[in-house]
Amino acid sequence: MVHKLLLADECDLILIGTQTILKTHPEWEVIEPVRNAKQLLDVAHSHQPKVVLFNQHLDSMVDVLALVERLKHIAPHSRQIVLGNKIDGLLVRDLFACGVVSYLFCGDNLAECLIPALNAAKGKDLYLSPSANAAYLTAMKSPERDWKLNSEARAVLRLLARGLHISEIATQMDVPLRRIYWVRQKLRKRFGANTNEHLLSIAIAEGFAYAD
Repeated sequence: MVHKLLLADECDLILIGTQTILKTHPEWEVIEPVRNAKQLLDVAHSHQPKVVLFNQHLDSMVDVLALVERLKHIAPHSRQIVLGNKIDGLLVRDLFACGVVSYLFCGDNLAECLIPALNAAKGKDLYLSPSANAAYLTAMKSPERDWKLNSEARAVLRLLARGLHISEIATQMDVPLRRIYWVRQKLRKRFGANTNEHLLSIAIAEGFAYAD
């Protein structure tokens, strides 16, 4: 059986390297690669691939968890694999919670990890490249393992990045002020930040907020 695979990355090296690896695996039909989130969503919707493999930082204006959720909505049966440059076990946990089935750290050997990840995706298994797996196991021992970077938390991050005060965020989101204070404190712990400025600098660097 031949399975459709959609690749999305801004880096030609990754796209070419991935396709080179797959030349000896004819069971995978690579759809023409795409280079941004809009193309990814359009092609996923029209082709409904078996697997979608895309870069964590494909779009600076859309965080990876939001992109995963959009993909899941338009291609509900496609299995998602994320390629990232961050060894963050809590992020892996959040991605798994959103429906991602594999996370490949780009510092690991793609030639060794790609096929096992695709084979896992054909079934119902999960797969992590070695570095990502080690980070995930460590994160599962963390006190923060039960709190997820959900849509509410990401919305607070985006509004903080726009310069809104806590009280303004509470009003805009129509939630109690104490809830926003609690979410902000959780966000600081999640990103290892002591101040709002530090929190936002990390969140922007990791693609979860952007400066206007």
